[in-house]
Amino acid sequence: MFDFKEILSVTLILFSVIDIIGSIPIIIDLRKKVGHVQSEKATIVSAIIMFVFLFLGESLLRLFGIDIGSFAIAGAIIMFLLGMEMVLGIQLFKSEEGDLSSSSIVPIAFPLIAGAGTMTTLLSLASIYQTANILVGITVNLVFVYIVLKTSGWLERKIGQNGFNILRKVFGIILLAIAIKIFKTSWTL
Repeated sequence: MFDFKEILSVTLILFSVIDIIGSIPIIIDLRKKVGHVQSEKATIVSAIIMFVFLFLGESLLRLFGIDIGSFAIAGAIIMFLLGMEMVLGIQLFKSEEGDLSSSSIVPIAFPLIAGAGTMTTLLSLASIYQTANILVGITVNLVFVYIVLKTSGWLERKIGQNGFNILRKVFGIILLAIAIKIFKTSWTL
């Protein structure tokens, strides 16, 4: 039932797309504006969004007459663009400014953690990997997200801006390769 290789692949793909490490500067900025971020609330809301979309996303697509293969290819294109952002240090996707009182939900839970890229990736992954392995990959990522949200100030002091820039570029290249793999695999669906 569980395949360690699939779990590792799903975990790394989601880790690259969610890019919680690359979001630390945004999280730190929000902490300065609002005073704190509710790590538990952000993680739980992100989990609900991801689990619901994993199980109901395909039905929603059918409602609009879109097949999984097409959505997976669209997801691969989004992941490719996210990877380009990470590698080139440019911003193609812009976050919307939200109400500061709900900063744990917007922009942290949605769209930083469980945004369009993550939802698209989940459906793309569902076309390739077993659901049980995807659930484990989501859970591992949510644990990591929670830890990063709780320790973002400490991480900022330890790793520094240059360290975050290096991590972002490495995961950007991985994300580009994964996007091409999903594109190639989904093309035949």
